[in-house]
Amino acid sequence: MDNLTTGYLTRAEIWLYITTLIYFLMNGAQVFETLVFVPKWTDTPPANFKLLLDGHGASLKNFWIVFHSLHEVTFLLAIVFCWKIDFARNWLLILFAIHFAVRVWTLAFFAPNIINFQKIAETNALVNDLVNKTMLWKTLNYLRVAIFIGVSIGLAPLCIRLFHLRH
Repeated sequence: MDNLTTGYLTRAEIWLYITTLIYFLMNGAQVFETLVFVPKWTDTPPANFKLLLDGHGASLKNFWIVFHSLHEVTFLLAIVFCWKIDFARNWLLILFAIHFAVRVWTLAFFAPNIINFQKIAETNALVNDLVNKTMLWKTLNYLRVAIFIGVSIGLAPLCIRLFHLRH
């Protein structure tokens, strides 16, 4: 770490701060969605599933695809620009691994279930145990959001420690 230039540290700080800021913004949107929107569409399934349909409620698919994509690019850039800083690189890799695992969980469980709930709203299909499936989604979503918040909180000490390297 003795060979780090001021320019290198500045770029490392900038990308770490950007990804931390975007992560906190993303968490704010997740908390809002979890506390305001999710309780509305999970209440009395399938009656409120229409809120998930494009043109009938809040279509969040594009919002989340763009937000997560932007954040993951900045997260990767933070790793790249912090690579020579051992403590930052190691923590960023751990936090990214956790983040990535939760994203895989999202794509494997949450997204397909939302798509199924949307299909139910479109077709009025009868589904066995729908209330339990909806409540499981809602409960696991609390855990998912908590993990994402934990990852973003884990970025804060890195920002502070990196800031103190130069100042």
